[in-house]
Amino acid sequence: MKKIFLAALAGGYLGVVFAHGEAAHAKKEVRPVSVEEYAFGREGDPKKVTRTVRVGMADTMRFAPAELTVKRGETVKFVVRNNGKVKHEMVIGTMKGLKDHAEMMKKHPGMVHDDPFMAHVAPGRTEIIVWQFTREGTYYYGCLEPGHFEAGMAGKLEVVK
Repeated sequence: MKKIFLAALAGGYLGVVFAHGEAAHAKKEVRPVSVEEYAFGREGDPKKVTRTVRVGMADTMRFAPAELTVKRGETVKFVVRNNGKVKHEMVIGTMKGLKDHAEMMKKHPGMVHDDPFMAHVAPGRTEIIVWQFTREGTYYYGCLEPGHFEAGMAGKLEVVK
């Protein structure tokens, strides 16, 4: 598997990208919770989840719900379900970061990444993101499969006091 390092991935966060075309994603290995802080929070500890939110994705290029409000400090378990017939993903970030990342995905559609703020979900499957929101503000989630974000597959996340 070829590793490609990207310095400007999705608005200032670094990531390792694995290019492997349409190969299925391997099961995530059990690993310690990352302490890396992003503009929109950090990976949450699954043992400290304070709320569970179910998010549906559809081939109409929409998320349900399309808007969410969470409290600063909450650790949210997102149960992300792909109700469609094509692959979708949920990526949490800033709008600039998501737009930059979507452009990169158009240029390199086979890229796949495994950061804690994203879930790649095959049709009919469910994946989990556990995220702690450490800063108030307006953030977003989007599907960065080529063309999906541009078609409106994005949601808004308000983090309040």
